[in-house]
Amino acid sequence: MTGEPDGPEDRLRRFATIWSRAVFPVTSTSLTRPELEQQLLPLARRLSDTLKARSFDATEGQAVGAALVAAHCTDPEALSRTLDCVDAYLVLYCGEDGPQEALRTRSARLQHAMAAGFAGALRERTLAEQEAISQATLNARSAVAEALHASEARFRAVFEGAAIGIGIADLEGNILQVNGALLRMFGGCEQVVRGRKVPEWTHPEDAPQIRRLYKELVHGEREHYHVEKAFYRPDGTALWTNLTVSLLRDADGQPQYQLALMEDTTERRLLNLRLRYEATHDALTGLPNRTLFFERLEKALSAGKDQRFGLCYLDLDGFKTINDSLGHAAGDRLLVEVADRLQSCATAPGEMVARLGGDEFVALTTGPDTEREVDALADRIMNALVTPVRIDGRELTVRGSIGIVEGPAGERGPAEVLRSADITMYRAKSAGGNRFELADPEADARAITRHGLTTALPAALDRGEFFIEYQPLVHLGDGSVHGAEALVRWLHPQHGVLGPDRFIPLAEHTGLIVPLGRWVLEQSVRQARQWQERHADAGPLRINVNLSPCQLTHPGLVQDTVDILEREGLDADVLCLEVTESALIGADDDLLKPLRRLAEMGVDIALDDFGTGYSNLANLRRLPVSILKLDRSFTQGMQQFPADPVDLKIVEGIVSLAHSLDLAVTVEGVETGAQAEQLRILGCDTAQGWYYARPGPPERLHELALVDATG
Repeated sequence: MTGEPDGPEDRLRRFATIWSRAVFPVTSTSLTRPELEQQLLPLARRLSDTLKARSFDATEGQAVGAALVAAHCTDPEALSRTLDCVDAYLVLYCGEDGPQEALRTRSARLQHAMAAGFAGALRERTLAEQEAISQATLNARSAVAEALHASEARFRAVFEGAAIGIGIADLEGNILQVNGALLRMFGGCEQVVRGRKVPEWTHPEDAPQIRRLYKELVHGEREHYHVEKAFYRPDGTALWTNLTVSLLRDADGQPQYQLALMEDTTERRLLNLRLRYEATHDALTGLPNRTLFFERLEKALSAGKDQRFGLCYLDLDGFKTINDSLGHAAGDRLLVEVADRLQSCATAPGEMVARLGGDEFVALTTGPDTEREVDALADRIMNALVTPVRIDGRELTVRGSIGIVEGPAGERGPAEVLRSADITMYRAKSAGGNRFELADPEADARAITRHGLTTALPAALDRGEFFIEYQPLVHLGDGSVHGAEALVRWLHPQHGVLGPDRFIPLAEHTGLIVPLGRWVLEQSVRQARQWQERHADAGPLRINVNLSPCQLTHPGLVQDTVDILEREGLDADVLCLEVTESALIGADDDLLKPLRRLAEMGVDIALDDFGTGYSNLANLRRLPVSILKLDRSFTQGMQQFPADPVDLKIVEGIVSLAHSLDLAVTVEGVETGAQAEQLRILGCDTAQGWYYARPGPPERLHELALVDATG
C-alpha cells in the first residue's frame, strides 16, 4: 500500500506524471510517455515556483505555454488537457500549506498566461510555416523552365501537407484550389467551399477595414494583409481564423492570383473568452467584478460631449453580524439573493450592476439624463431590498446604505469617482443607514482631509510637529493666576496650526491618543517645573492636563503619571487631570480605580464640561473628583446685563451642591468682565477664558502671574 508523496520533490514529480499521462495521447512526438514526463518536469517546477512566488510573474506562465509548443504539444486538445490538469492538481500537489483561495486565484491567472504563451508560440510557428509556403510559392514561380516539374512537386507537397488551410483564387474571387486542411476547417465539402466567391465569405463580426484591404490587394495596391476573421461553416457555427492573404504576380509583375493562408483559432478564442469571463465576473454571484466595472466606468467617463454618468455605491448594513451569527454559507446565499435583486433593477440600456467585493455593490447608469435616472435607480435598489430574505427558515431583513455620484463625463477619473461614492456611502451609513446620500464636494474634501490627517498623525509625533499652549486659570476672589490648562496644537506642514478639535478625535480613533497624551503630560509637567524653578518667589502654578477616554482605560496611566512626576521632582498636588463628564457617565469601579489611585496620591481630578451630559448629580459622591468645570454654555446668558435669571439659578445651585461636597468650581468661556463679576458673586472659585487671556506660549503665563502679584 502506498501513501501520498512525502517531500515537495515527490509531490512535484507526481504532478508531472499526471500531466504527462493527460497530454501524451494527443502529442505528436517520438518520445515515450516517461521521456515526455522528464521533459515536462522542469516545466512543472517553473509552475510550482511561480505559484508560490512572493509576486506573480505572468512571463513564467507564458514561457511554459511556449515550451509546450516546442515539445510538439501543438494540438488544441493538449492545451485544454494541460489547463485542466493545472486547475485540478497544481495547488493540490504544489501549494503545500499556503492560503488556498489566494493560490487558486494565482493558479487561474497562471492558466491564462500559459494559454497566452501557447497561442503566441503557435502563432509564431504558423507564421514561419506561412513564410516558408510563401517563399516556396515564389520560388516555384521564378524557377527556370527545366526545373518547373520539380518545383511544382515541392509546392504540391507543401500545399497538401501543411497544417494550416491554403486556398488560391483569381482576382475575380473565384476559388481555384484548396488544400485538405482548409476543407477540414469547413466540414470537408469542397463543393461548398469552391461554390462561393471570396467577397461572399462575409461575417457580421468582420472588421470594417477588411473590404478595403481586399480591394487594395486585388487592384495591386498592396502585396498582402493579415486580419482576424470569422467564417460561417455549413452547419451555421463560426470558424475563427488568423487569415493572411498575399498577392501573386506573373513574370511581368502583373497581379494574377491571391493566396490565402488560414489558421483555425476557434478553440483558442473560446478558451480566451472563457478565461476572460472568469477574470471579469464574480465567482459567487455571476455579476461583473471590479475589473470589468472599472473598464465600463472608464468608458463612461471618457464618453463624448453631453454625456453623463450616475453611480450608486451600495454597502449592506449589518452584514458582518449575519456572517458571524449564521455563518459564511448563509452570508453567501444572502449575497447571491441581493445580487439577483440588484440585477433586476438595472435592465435599461446603459445600466449595469457589479460586485466590488464582500458586501459592496455598484450600479452604473449612463446617458444624457442621468441626473434623474440615478435617483430612480437608487429608489429601485432600496425598494428591492425591502422584502426580507428567507435563509434556512429565517427571514433576514436586508438594509443598505448608498452613496450616489452623478456628473458629466470627462471631468473626473474612475478612482476619484469611486472614492467620492465611497465617502458618500459612509456618510449615509453614519446617518443611520438604510438610506442614500448624494455626493457633496465639500463633504468629500473634509473626509479626504480627515483621512490625510489620520495617516499623517503617527509621523507628526515623531517629527515634533505638536506643541502646547497654556491658558491661565484665574482665582475669582483676588484675580491671581492660579495655574494653566495645557492645550495641544498641531503645526501641520500644509494646513498650518490645527486645534485639538481637528485631530484629537482622529487620534482617539487610531489609538495614537495614548502616546500623544503621554507626551502632553510629560511636556506640561516639565513646564510646571520650569515655572517653579524660574519664579520660586511667585509660588507654584498648577497645571491642568486633559485625559481622553482611551487614556482612562490604558493600564499604564497611573505608573506613567507617577514616573513623570518623580522624574521632574514635582509634588502630585501640582497636577490636575481633567476628565469629561461623558467619559464617566455610568463608569464602573474598574474604570474609576486608576482615578482613585491618582487622587489618593494627591493629584486633583477635574470633571470637565460638567452640565453637558446626563449623569445623576448624586453620582458625584462616588467619583474621585475634587473640581467641577462648568461648560461654557452656562456663561453665555451672562454676557448681557442683567443676566438670564434661569442661568444664574442653575449655576448657583451647582456651586452650592459642589461646595457642599467639598468640590471647587471652575468656569470655562469667560469673555467679559460682567460674566466674571457674576460668577464671583455666585461663589465660583476659578475661571478661564478670553477675558483673561487666550491660550499662548508658556512664558506669557508667568508674566500674567507677576502682573497680578505686583498689581
